[in-house]
Amino acid sequence: MTVIHKAAQIGYSAEAGTYTQGRPDYPSEIQAWLSSTLQISPGSTVIELGAGTGKFTRLLDSMTINTIAIEPVEAMRIEFAKHLPNARILEGTAESIPLEAGAAQALVCAQAFHWFANETALQEIHRVLKPGGRLGLIWNVRDESVDWVADITKIITPFEGDTPRFHTGNWRRPFNGRYFSEPELTCFSYTHAGSPEAVILDRFLSVSFIAALPDAGKKQVADQLLALIQNHPALRGRKHIEFPYQTHAYSCRRLD
Repeated sequence: MTVIHKAAQIGYSAEAGTYTQGRPDYPSEIQAWLSSTLQISPGSTVIELGAGTGKFTRLLDSMTINTIAIEPVEAMRIEFAKHLPNARILEGTAESIPLEAGAAQALVCAQAFHWFANETALQEIHRVLKPGGRLGLIWNVRDESVDWVADITKIITPFEGDTPRFHTGNWRRPFNGRYFSEPELTCFSYTHAGSPEAVILDRFLSVSFIAALPDAGKKQVADQLLALIQNHPALRGRKHIEFPYQTHAYSCRRLD
């Protein structure tokens, strides 16, 4: 039986709606990357692992492909169905994907692979891909060269605990040359524009380990974020802000 990390199970169950409101979308250039680098063409079957509330699924949905979304957390699947009622979503995990061998030409994980970065998951992903299939790993990464973005990281990091995170680089460990080629990086700039409440408050209250906190802990984080919004010169009094990201897109080839 696969165990879902406590921060993901509790946090994403508690704040599925906030996740939908606060999480950024993805740069439009990702579509060309999916087509050229992951070799996804019209009619392809693509598995999206850790689909969450469907943020990345919306982009896949516009590509005339057959998308099968997989998500282990029930509250996220419910939120997904509200926004994408015609999309196919299944309960499953990276270590137990409920599909036959060779089911898809490509598999993508957006904001998710760090949760299940282990050799068992890679073996299972290898199983459900056709020979020559591609694995795509995508993360929106905060641009901490901007001082107020770096301040947000300082606010949330003390609550991180043992939660798996992209920034540690531990997600690379299972790539040992057995199932997939080494991840190859392409970067895109992206800006999440909106109200400070949406792109800062909702965004960071939806972070798994923050969402999993008791109410008092969540209030502590919310108060610090609000103080930053109200006092930082670049944010104070603004009704609309632009949050800078670098979208990191990694491609891997299935090894036969």
